[in-house]
Amino acid sequence: MPWAFGRMVLSSGALAAGTCALIYYLTQKAFSKASYYQLALEQLHSRPEALEALGAPLSVHHLHLTDRDNFVDIASARLKIPVSGSKSQGLLHVHSSRDGPFQRWRLQEVFLKLQDGQQIPVFKLSENTGHEVENE
Repeated sequence: MPWAFGRMVLSSGALAAGTCALIYYLTQKAFSKASYYQLALEQLHSRPEALEALGAPLSVHHLHLTDRDNFVDIASARLKIPVSGSKSQGLLHVHSSRDGPFQRWRLQEVFLKLQDGQQIPVFKLSENTGHEVENE
């Protein structure tokens, strides 16, 4: 009897660990395919000064799912995407919103905060015109 119970506990533990790993993987995959995530990375790739500060090649890492600053609901999304390059690493801060549940996501602001504290603006939406504000 104790041998069967031990095997059941071991099997249950392995199943639980596998299930947690699968859920973590699927959550990361869902975030990386979301339009607010993809739009932010497109903006980062279009900013030479941000790419220069990070250095080539650029690597995008998994989100820290336990970070309370990573938040998505029906109308807004706020993420900190870890990125790194050969020179530095940092977090790509993304603020995005949409008018309703089936509307397209619009970036509000994207900026790169490097490990040394330097902050590089990547994208900012003008409140008056709804167009991108030119960065200096």
